[in-house]
Amino acid sequence: MTKLFVGNLPFSATEQSVRALFEPHGAIQSLALITDRETGHPRGFGFIEMSNADASNAMQALNGKDFEGRALKVNEAQAKERSGGGGSRNGGGNRY
Repeated sequence: MTKLFVGNLPFSATEQSVRALFEPHGAIQSLALITDRETGHPRGFGFIEMSNADASNAMQALNGKDFEGRALKVNEAQAKERSGGGGSRNGGGNRY
């Protein structure tokens, strides 16, 4: 499986419209459009999981493609880097 990052989505994009765009390139295992936690408004990107071959086809076909007036960015999702430690913001140990 490959997880694709889909960026520069129009804020009007729905799961159905994105699914319709990607399905001709292969079976979608999962699809998630990201929304703002506080407002619930779309953030303009999402993630799609497809088989490796289908994901490769979708990337080649859809990266840069116009979708509702916006040029899509489609590439393999990168693992989110974890920030080191859960400690203080001042970069050191306890101050007291």
